[in-house]
Amino acid sequence: MNYADILAWTGSICGGALALFVVWQARRSLVPWLFVAGMLVLTAECFFFGLTVTAISPEEMAYWQDWRLVAGAFLPGIWLLFSLSYARGNFREYLRAWRYPLVVAFMLPVGLALGFHDRLIVSAEQAELNGPWMFRLGIAGTILNILYLLSAVLVLMNLERTYRAAIGTMRWRIKFMVLGLGMIFIVHAYISSQVLLFHNTLNLSLQAVGVMALLLGSVLILRALARRGHFDADIYPSHSVFYNSLTVLMAGIYLLVVGVFAKIVQFFGGDTAFTLKAFVLLVALVLAAVLLMSDRARLMARRFASRHFQKPLYDYRTLWRRFTEETASCVRQTELCQAAVKLTADVFQVLSVTFWMVDEKKENLVFAASTFLTETKASILNPQSSEAVEVMRALENHPDPVDLDASKEPWADALKRCHPDEFRKGGNRICVPLLGGGQMLGLIILGDRVGGVPFSWQDFDLLKCVADSTAASLLNIQLSRKLLEAGEMEAFQTMSTFFVHDLKNTTSTLNLMLKNLPVHFDDPEFREDTLRGIAKTVAHINRLIERLGQLRSGLQIKPTAADFNELVLKALAGVEETGGIHWVKTFQPLPKILLDQEQIFKVVTNLVFNAREAVEPAGEIRIETSQSNGWAVLAVSDNGCGMNLEFVNRSLFRPFQTTKKNGLGIGLFQSKMIVEAHQGRIQVESQPGKGTTFRIILPLPKPS
Repeated sequence: MNYADILAWTGSICGGALALFVVWQARRSLVPWLFVAGMLVLTAECFFFGLTVTAISPEEMAYWQDWRLVAGAFLPGIWLLFSLSYARGNFREYLRAWRYPLVVAFMLPVGLALGFHDRLIVSAEQAELNGPWMFRLGIAGTILNILYLLSAVLVLMNLERTYRAAIGTMRWRIKFMVLGLGMIFIVHAYISSQVLLFHNTLNLSLQAVGVMALLLGSVLILRALARRGHFDADIYPSHSVFYNSLTVLMAGIYLLVVGVFAKIVQFFGGDTAFTLKAFVLLVALVLAAVLLMSDRARLMARRFASRHFQKPLYDYRTLWRRFTEETASCVRQTELCQAAVKLTADVFQVLSVTFWMVDEKKENLVFAASTFLTETKASILNPQSSEAVEVMRALENHPDPVDLDASKEPWADALKRCHPDEFRKGGNRICVPLLGGGQMLGLIILGDRVGGVPFSWQDFDLLKCVADSTAASLLNIQLSRKLLEAGEMEAFQTMSTFFVHDLKNTTSTLNLMLKNLPVHFDDPEFREDTLRGIAKTVAHINRLIERLGQLRSGLQIKPTAADFNELVLKALAGVEETGGIHWVKTFQPLPKILLDQEQIFKVVTNLVFNAREAVEPAGEIRIETSQSNGWAVLAVSDNGCGMNLEFVNRSLFRPFQTTKKNGLGIGLFQSKMIVEAHQGRIQVESQPGKGTTFRIILPLPKPS
């Protein structure tokens, strides 16, 4: 038995043991079972590699390599699904967004492996005596390796996204899992790329490197499984793509270094030395990654520089700029709390940070954000109402940070209970009250500091500044929310006033009809007039509801090619019959333009009705269409009462602002929404006593 045999069977045993360990601990959730399935597939690959190296004939070796590829066909789907679900509190959103790539990742590789089983391996040959065996792939095997490479990169990117979104204890829990799986899939990506680069030929030495990566990755994963809550983290990564993702950079560096290294080894020592040297390089890279990801190493380096080079422990200017930039864009309480927790954990090198908010009634502490508590666990640890009131009363006049473990007060015991220790040597827990506007808004609790380093007076000073800044931002958000709610209530009251007024007039009309109906019921003409009046009233109510509904829900247009002049003429039909008004129409030829005809019809109708209501019985209304510099222009002018400049600039296109006695003040607001949805604009010129001109400007199609 040679070293390749030992390597293969050791890898199979380690992978299978990890899977069994998780099965023994597994709960009724998706993620652990996906991990088990993925590890079993990796174990199967090692197993078939072991059967390959112990085979006697080339045909038998090709047979087991063929089955190794079949087993590997299940890797893309399972591990991509795992990378989208692991440690993510919002994993269902990601699964919905990735449903089609997941279907492809499952169906395409498995379909290729099973449907073209006889075309995966074409031949097995040995380049030189006692040299490594080479397996030439068929087209199905080549496509499988392309899918392996793509899926490995996607898995790495998802794991990176999860790790970068994690903070504090959440990051501590998942760090070695991400590192172990990351190493395994970096090597898988390397192997697939080498197969594709070197004439679609699979080298047994490359597979041996993959087994080494599995062994080393299993050690790191076992380290992660030994930590509490390794599958219980709730991280909420952003849905945006990481344009500055380190995955592509690190994978590229690794592939470049190992690719060059392989050429050097081949030139000096032959392929027999490549596996061992590549493994040494792999171990060195993993150790470097562990060191770079170590919070303790970074903290020790910073304190060493502060102690021996007389450098301040904190660069206050840089920290304050960073804190201001990352919290200034937060417009919701949840965003601010999460940003404050993340920054606090990073700046002070603590793993456990929790943000508790004071509720509106000042009776309870409400969980807002944490680096180690999930919402479910926080609801169990949440202080009772009587304890919360006692905490608020004690901290309202105590703006400085408090050492909870050194305090003997009963309220401190309540806070310690809602922020349990994760590590025995994590140091004392510190509570920082958030005071703003003469009231307590919340509090932040810090614990489990990296290395158990005690908080110094510099730490307390910076904590106080962070708390004051966070409280000020929180108070601004709360005041802005109250102001917005007041504005919404005012708008609702205004809308209700107009709505009720209009309904009251409509109800009066219907009531008059009902009173006269028994008296004139036998008169056919009265019945016809009554039916027309009821239909008109119902249509009016429906239009009112439709306009209010569009104002609330927004606008969606469905543009089609249309004749703008013809649409304007349709809107004018019937309106021109108004007695006494002089209508002047001037229409220039226009090409067909993309319009939502129903919506633009509403705009034209609204402008024409406004003009008709603004003029005297002997007034004049001008309707003109033209084109200018690639735009179609509709001008509706009247010589009516006009509007003052202040009303035009401040109120004309705002909802519920009107000069009409019976208007709702939403017609022009809705018209502006419709025109802007067509990438156009609306202009107005008006002078009191002289009249008003509205111009609708819409884009013409660009010449092909």
